[in-house]
Parts: sequence; structure tokens; C-alpha cells
Amino acid sequence: MALNNPVVSSKPHILMLADWFEPGYKAGGPIRSCVNFVRQMKDKYHLSVLTTDRDLDAEAPYEGVTTDKWIEFEHGIDILYCSPQNLSWKYILRQIKSRQPDFIYLNSMYSRYFTIYPLLMRRLGYISQPVVLSPRGMLRESALRFRKTKKKIFLNLLRFCGIHKLVRFHATDATEQQDVYLHFGKNVSVTLAPNFAGAVGPYPGAAVKKEKQLSIIFIGRIHPIKNLDYLLELLPQVDGHLVLTIVGSEEDKDYTSRCKNMVAAYPPRIEVRFTGEIPNHQLPELIRQHHIFALPTSGENFGHAIFESLALGKPVVISDQTPWRNLAASKAGWDIALASKSEFINALQQACDFNQQQYDEWSYGAWQHAANFAAQLDVKQLYYKLFQ
Repeated sequence: MALNNPVVSSKPHILMLADWFEPGYKAGGPIRSCVNFVRQMKDKYHLSVLTTDRDLDAEAPYEGVTTDKWIEFEHGIDILYCSPQNLSWKYILRQIKSRQPDFIYLNSMYSRYFTIYPLLMRRLGYISQPVVLSPRGMLRESALRFRKTKKKIFLNLLRFCGIHKLVRFHATDATEQQDVYLHFGKNVSVTLAPNFAGAVGPYPGAAVKKEKQLSIIFIGRIHPIKNLDYLLELLPQVDGHLVLTIVGSEEDKDYTSRCKNMVAAYPPRIEVRFTGEIPNHQLPELIRQHHIFALPTSGENFGHAIFESLALGKPVVISDQTPWRNLAASKAGWDIALASKSEFINALQQACDFNQQQYDEWSYGAWQHAANFAAQLDVKQLYYKLFQ
């Protein structure tokens, strides 16, 4: 249903700009962050989403989606899927002005159309609304290592133009808050509010588990920052029959080739399958088929796949570069420093050695950890501080 402009609502109005949104899934966590945000906030605010009409790296628009018109995504949430020919300064500015939002929320750090353009519009006075900027982990040292020169130039430009003084930063954890201070100084406005998590259902029960057998799922882009090669290096040092399922786009072709060469040298007791990308709605069933989730990442802003695995009763073996910490104390998994390869191997071996009773205990611990996180009642109040 096409909508009229401007928005007519008794609620304050937030306009979110993001490169990708549902039904997209290839961009992973950022899409889920956006969807969770608008669904959690629509009880207090009217939400509009300005996004593109296709998934990450896709050549065609989403099937059956109306483009270049404001439509109702669901009650309380409007959306415009912008076609490539309309991705311009003039068009984006026209949409912002037509919506007349009370607040503008930018869900990226380096997006040309959905971050850089709006920030410049704010700096040049074309728009006057308060702008909230969520870096989404893109200021982490591990993220800045890639395309370093371009990112450095952009950050320097923000500081030089004083744009950082005109926005409110949304940090999702204490590490990101410190990253913002590191790059923009202690005087900028930063609000700390963790990502909205998805819903956690009843405990789903544990998978069948035999000693010396372990099925592992890895979900993430096949890119150096996710450290798949790190995991692949460790598996031959675990005693038992192992099955590893790798879900994610082959974003870095050279890196993917190196990972596949590592797999080719494995003994028969280690089975590996690359599934490629899988739509979000199909992931839960695939996760259920495995014993644990593994991701020795160099850095995650939140880790939606980590949360979803915990919520399905899957202990996780991850690095200490995510907000998910002190997992072993809850028997929910292991968060380990990347320098401690022996600890990663020990964790994988412990999971492999679990009998059914031991695995049941850790499976329930994983689900309980996710349920406790999702039950936090003060998260919305933290977000409300961003938009007041």
C-alpha cells in the first residue's frame, strides 16, 4: 500500500537509513539489528526505513517488492526500497524532507548514500533534525585493518568538518564507546545501549550426543575478520569424529580458496561442507542439527548468530572479541583469547568428549544465558535516551 507524505502520527517519528533490510539476508547481522530495532521501538515511535531494493552484491531487486514508493512494511513501520537509479544526493534529501522525521538514525559508519550523504546534509544545513549514528563495530581496530586508507580519510574528514560534534553516537557496548572516544574525543555525545536481541522461545531440548562425536556450525562471511582459517587449523588437533558446516558468503575469494585447500588435506574423520549463504528464516533449523556453534572472530559488534545459537541451546566456542563474555561460568560456552590456541583446542575437545548428560547440561546453560539476556527490561529505556 503506497503511503502519503509526510507521516501523520501522534508518535515521534524516527527515519532509519540503512543499506540493507528484510527480505535481505546476505549482509548478516546489520540487517537483523535494523529489523529488531524498528520492531522493538514501534510501540513508542513511528518508524520509517529508507534502504536499497536489493541484497548485498545482488544484481536484481527483491522479488515482489515495490520500489521507489513509501509502503507499509508492517503496522507502525513504513519503508522505501530505493532502486539504483535513484541513489543520489537529491533523491535521498527529498525523501528525508518528505518524511519530516523528528530524528534520523544512521545504521552504518561508511555508507556513501546512507551515512556520508546525510552527515554532509546535516553539516551544510540542508537538514536540521538530530542525527544518531551507530558505528556497528566499524570503529574496531580489527575492522579498520581492511580498506584502512579510505576509512582513515573519512574519519579525518568527519573531525575536520566538525561533523562528529553534530551527531549523537550510539555505542552497543563499552568497547565501542571507547572506540568512539578514541577517534572523536571525550566531548562527543555517546549513549550506550546494547543491540536488541531476537525472541527466545521455550527450551528446545538438546540434540543427541555421543562421546567423541561433534557437529559444529560456523556462520559468517568467509573473510579474514571472521577467522575461519583459525578454526580450520585447530580441528585436526581435536580427537574424535568432527562435522563442520560453514554458512556464509565467499566474500574474499583468495581467502576462501585457502580455507578450502586446508579442508582438502583433512583426514576422513573430519567432514566439512560449505553451504554458501542461507536466508535467515532457514538458519534455525540448520543450527538445531548441530551440537555447538564456533566463531573465532577478530571482532563482533553483537553477534546475532551467536545469540541465535545460544537461544537454540547450542553452546558456543568464540573469541573474546565479542560482547558475549564469561560464558563458561554459565555453562553456555567458551570465550577465549585468540592468542590461546591451546584453550580453543581444549574447549573443542571438551565439547567433543561430552556424553549426553554433560551435553544436556551445557545445552540448557546456553539457552538460559540467551533467555537471561533477552529478559533485560531496561534496554528500551536506554534507546529512548537516544531519541529525546
